[in-house]
Amino acid sequence: MTVMIRPWASPRVSPCQQDFRVIVRIDSWESTSMYPNGHFVRVLGRIGDLEGEIATILVENSISVVPFSEAQMCEMPVNTPENPWKVSSQEEREREDLRKTHLVFSIDPSGCEDVDDTLSVRALDNGNLELGVHIADVTHFVAPHSYIDIEARTRATTYYLADRRYDMLPAILSADVCSLLGGVDRYAVSVMWELDKTSYEIKKVWYGRTIIRSAYKLFYEAAQDLLDGNFSVVKDIPEFKDLDEKSRQAKLEELVWAIRKLTDIARHIRAKRDSCGALELEGVEVRIQLDEKKNIHDLIPKQPLEVHETVAECMILANHWVAKKIWESFPHQALLRRHPPPHQEFFSELRECAKAKGFFIDTRSNKALADSLDNANDPNDPIVNKLLRSMATQAMSNAVYFSTGSCAEEEFRHYGLALDKYTHFTSPIRRYSDIIVHRLLMAAISKDKKMEIKENLFSNKDLEELCRHINNRNRAAQHSQKQSTELFQCMYFKDKDPETEERCISDGVIYSIRTNGVLVFIPRFGIKGAAYLRNKDGLVVSCGPDGHSEWKPGSLQRFQNKITSTTTGGESVTFHLFDHVTVRISVQTSRCHSDTIRLEIISNKPHMTPDTELLQQSSLLLKSDLVKKVTRSVEEAQLAQEVAVNITEDYQKYCQTKGRSLYTLLEEIRDLALLDVSNSYGI
Repeated sequence: MTVMIRPWASPRVSPCQQDFRVIVRIDSWESTSMYPNGHFVRVLGRIGDLEGEIATILVENSISVVPFSEAQMCEMPVNTPENPWKVSSQEEREREDLRKTHLVFSIDPSGCEDVDDTLSVRALDNGNLELGVHIADVTHFVAPHSYIDIEARTRATTYYLADRRYDMLPAILSADVCSLLGGVDRYAVSVMWELDKTSYEIKKVWYGRTIIRSAYKLFYEAAQDLLDGNFSVVKDIPEFKDLDEKSRQAKLEELVWAIRKLTDIARHIRAKRDSCGALELEGVEVRIQLDEKKNIHDLIPKQPLEVHETVAECMILANHWVAKKIWESFPHQALLRRHPPPHQEFFSELRECAKAKGFFIDTRSNKALADSLDNANDPNDPIVNKLLRSMATQAMSNAVYFSTGSCAEEEFRHYGLALDKYTHFTSPIRRYSDIIVHRLLMAAISKDKKMEIKENLFSNKDLEELCRHINNRNRAAQHSQKQSTELFQCMYFKDKDPETEERCISDGVIYSIRTNGVLVFIPRFGIKGAAYLRNKDGLVVSCGPDGHSEWKPGSLQRFQNKITSTTTGGESVTFHLFDHVTVRISVQTSRCHSDTIRLEIISNKPHMTPDTELLQQSSLLLKSDLVKKVTRSVEEAQLAQEVAVNITEDYQKYCQTKGRSLYTLLEEIRDLALLDVSNSYGI
């Protein structure tokens, strides 16, 4: 008989609830009793059933997924074939119209419906360039203190699980009228910079409400193909299908120029921030591939593409400039995002692991850490650098939202980004923090124009309370996403025989030594977990000349960077940090708790397959050789000008190198949290 006991518990459940996960509420717990008293609330689902397990994850994280109410839906705009939504004449008069002047397009994951952001780049008459970031104008449709605003504030974020999402806003907004889809008119809030045509230095910036019509809704893979010159992908881009050859060629050249120019701008901005100490950290994002019947077909780690960085760089630029703008206008009631410097003791495992490979990791500042990680490359095994960056990510504190009136300005800094001020502006469809930031930006624009501020702004006290709520909901979103990924990993392997199924045998890399075993990372499936070298019977792993293992009586001896297993017969095998081993993957079931992945080392030799070789090739650092070359040229120019970085009191107190820079952690892959296999390291 199984009950779900986090955070409820009851030992008395009717037999009809056997093999089901249920919620029970604790009513009392006598101090003289080992058992609490409670009552049954409701059934979540059968143990092991997908929907029941998903419901359990939602309840454990206090995530409400009830349908939007009738009152909330009554506030929504209408967009039907009979009554299509269209731009109003008043908005056309009040907004900057970019529909005929700018080539605007989006680059998103395949299947994305909630398109928050689009990009543009064009040459100006004076020879300079204009870079534009255009974000869905959600606040036009979500009035402060309306029913839907209160609901969005309560949810605080869209919850993304491995196979589904639960929206913060109704679909009419998130996937339709607010979503910046291709070929339709949409309201946006834009930030546009004039850049020097060669150095890409920012000359001036403009903020305002706009009307856009996105010309292309591109997926990352298609944009990368166009960037690489693989034009065969054009046949899969819907916007090109009905064009004659001449028009298709002209529009293709225009789009490719824009993607390449955006990428070049992003490379230069990134090179500057790299020279100032922004960190490039590492997470593992696993994509669940389902078949037509919604069964799990495969687990695929997300492959890094340069266009990921291009988009992320532009979003970070917008977030940084909007943060500066709203703080300048409202220094005591702006919503920003800060990332405190990590405690040095949290880096101890990273330093020791790097030392085992002969690398020295300097963690005294973000600049020193970034340079050390860049230099910690094993040319024979790119997984080493990936794991070191993952360890650096785990050592980080969480990035959090805060009200600027709640702490001193020197505490605003974002350690990972190496920025003095930062916020979230670019995803108002899926983050309530961004809705608040949009309202602050509109109020700041009104203030500059000496117009009446129509937006109802939060006081510092109320904003700080809201930030605490949003931070709490973000942690729940990260945790639920991690749990759902682990659930699908277990479901994928559960129906496979680990003794005979080829996919249950994989290459793993040891990344930590423990008293009775090791922690192993499996790149093929993005799995991290423990592999025990001593079993419950007290037997230890022994490996023969062919590398294959078996259990024998013996003992374990742990050292700093290795662990040795010695049998009573005198046979010994030593496992070192970063050794590649062959691992058998199985599922350990439990009637009271969630299933977990079980890892068993079956050989102390690597398991080489075509998949392993492909993963090792794709695990190379995201930073391209061209970006490194640009970074070096920036550093050389600084040296030539004898520009020294002053180590000030700020540096010593916050481990923060001063200087203008940006950061490129991928925005789909979210918070700098201490999660092993999550994609939640968002900025």
